[in-house]
Amino acid sequence: MKPAPFDYRRPGTLAEAVASLAGEPNAKVLAGGQSLVPLLSMRLAAPSLLVDINGISGLDRIEVCEQQGVDGVRVGALARHAAVLASPDVRRVQPLVPMALAHVAHATIRNRGTTVGSLVHADAAAEMPVVLTLLGGHLEVEGPAGRRTIHADDLYIGPLESALSHDEIAVAAFFPALAPGAGVGFEEIARRHGDYALVGAAALVDGDSVKVGYLSVSDVPTVVDLSGVADADLGEAALEKLEPMSDIHATAAYRSQLVRVLTERVVRSVRKAA
Repeated sequence: MKPAPFDYRRPGTLAEAVASLAGEPNAKVLAGGQSLVPLLSMRLAAPSLLVDINGISGLDRIEVCEQQGVDGVRVGALARHAAVLASPDVRRVQPLVPMALAHVAHATIRNRGTTVGSLVHADAAAEMPVVLTLLGGHLEVEGPAGRRTIHADDLYIGPLESALSHDEIAVAAFFPALAPGAGVGFEEIARRHGDYALVGAAALVDGDSVKVGYLSVSDVPTVVDLSGVADADLGEAALEKLEPMSDIHATAAYRSQLVRVLTERVVRSVRKAA
């Protein structure tokens, strides 16, 4: 199937891109296109205008910096998954990001797809939204009213639905640095490597604090605080705060069992590494 007809613009500045979006409520932003283009081809999305931001310089930067008094990694909107995965600075400052990115699709898709684009797409089965949520990161977005920050806790409001307005562009994502002495881990189960996970779990352990984020369990990325729970009880404690869903890929009962297994596995792996 071919996409429905649409207009196309490739602005040279961020201001031009925002103006293009503001003038067309049914416009979409094109960055990597690894989520959007398949939707267009299947006519699950039919925007009247595509605003291609690949001509805007400076949006592909990956840098270690401080924001709001917190050290971390800032990933620009055009930074490809492969570049973020290969960055020694990212691996040093926040190793959970490359741990999760190694599970994102296949090399061909990682070479073109963008980390910020995955965050904005808001798929609860994707790896990066739950990483941002678990770490307490945020998005920088630009719109007609200027720039604002959307914290991860406020970003995901429903299935494939984020808090960005139609006339806003996600400029960058910020992942806070791993605190000294803290540890992270990532595990997922998929039918084949590169497929969407049936269930995935990301863990952040800092002293007595234990938090685990889940993908492909609920309709939005979900983080559960498991501090003070014995290792043998981690899975059941997590399920008390989750409602695994059923779909064509797995039943709720099967996802519940994967939550039990992966929760204990990922937390143990972090503690062992520490």
